[in-house]
Amino acid sequence: MTSRVTDPEKRVVVTGIGAVTSIGVGARAFLEGLREGRGSARPITAFDTAGFDHALGCEVVGFRPAQWLHRHQPEELGRAAQFATAAARMAIDDAALGEDEVRAGRTLVAVGTTDGESRDLDALVGAQVERGADAGDPAVARRVPTVRLATGIARDLGLTDVEAVSMPTACAAGNYAIGHGYDAVLAGDVDIALCGGADAVCRKTFTGFYRLGTIAPEKCRPFDVSRQGILTGEGAGILVLETLASARARGARVYAEVLGYGLNCDAHHPVAPDRASIARCMRTAHESAGVEAAQVDFISAHGTGTKANDITEAAAIHEVFGRKAPPTVSIKSMIGHTMGAASALAAAASALAIAEQFIPPTVNHVETDPECALDCVPNEARPADLRIVQNNALAFGGNNAVTLFGRVTGESAA
Repeated sequence: MTSRVTDPEKRVVVTGIGAVTSIGVGARAFLEGLREGRGSARPITAFDTAGFDHALGCEVVGFRPAQWLHRHQPEELGRAAQFATAAARMAIDDAALGEDEVRAGRTLVAVGTTDGESRDLDALVGAQVERGADAGDPAVARRVPTVRLATGIARDLGLTDVEAVSMPTACAAGNYAIGHGYDAVLAGDVDIALCGGADAVCRKTFTGFYRLGTIAPEKCRPFDVSRQGILTGEGAGILVLETLASARARGARVYAEVLGYGLNCDAHHPVAPDRASIARCMRTAHESAGVEAAQVDFISAHGTGTKANDITEAAAIHEVFGRKAPPTVSIKSMIGHTMGAASALAAAASALAIAEQFIPPTVNHVETDPECALDCVPNEARPADLRIVQNNALAFGGNNAVTLFGRVTGESAA
């Protein structure tokens, strides 16, 4: 087993959180929504849902991009890039970092996504179908490249000579980006990493899941015996990562430490999760973090609310943790499946949970599926002495990513 990093010059910590979600915008509002077990399901407005038997989702309402964009006009960025840029600004503000400090240091920007700006692609394709091949709006077309989720942040913060990368590893992409940021800070390659994920509700993704029969009619109910599928969501989560020594030197609040992570791709099936691969990924993360499974105090599960995912993920958890697994929750029950933002927002929730010493609930929960046999912390948040939290992310194509977060004793809480 790998030894845990102990040198403060190398230990990587979370000092800022930016969150754009359907239950609250900003770290504090997101925290309040998690504590309350707030739901956000409502009729989808992003596109015409005529013809679908049911079309509820978890959209972000009242978001005003102009409030957060300093060097862009809102129309220059697609909705996902607007979310990502806003979350990045929130994160550096939350970390008490000034723009000049971020620009003066060596900074990495890493943003995971599933769809990029598929909402704009939907609009372009629709225009061409209705009015011909030349009907697409060039301004919309310029927003489409996925890399703009990261370069949009860099430009809006005035960063130069910066690595800005977008990572399209589907629903595990946020954890992939956090792992990339962790490695860069740990190695001393950068001073600050802005990392996470972003996606916006779009017709393409909703329709794909609908045709698979995995869109829930009313509620997302992970691990419940009567679960019927996901609700598509949207938003962004961006974390500020830096060394513990840096955080202490500037008197920064520390939410949690990034202990390590695990990645794998089993390429087993385009959409079906693989139990053995998920278990291997969790063990890899534990080895990376230098922890034993028994030390994990709760698991933030991928927990989509589909029949296949929840049974397979639960089986993998029991394979690694034994019959008595730690409390295992899914915040998708509150914010929906935010695709590339999902594990980034779950990472933010994990850091907030450690700082505030509570476990968020799995809402809409009535009866746990016996085939899952997990303590899902149903419907109400629970106070807890949290030292180590595990964050699972399982993506189509067999892309799995697990991050581990730990409490830093002696540091101020959120």
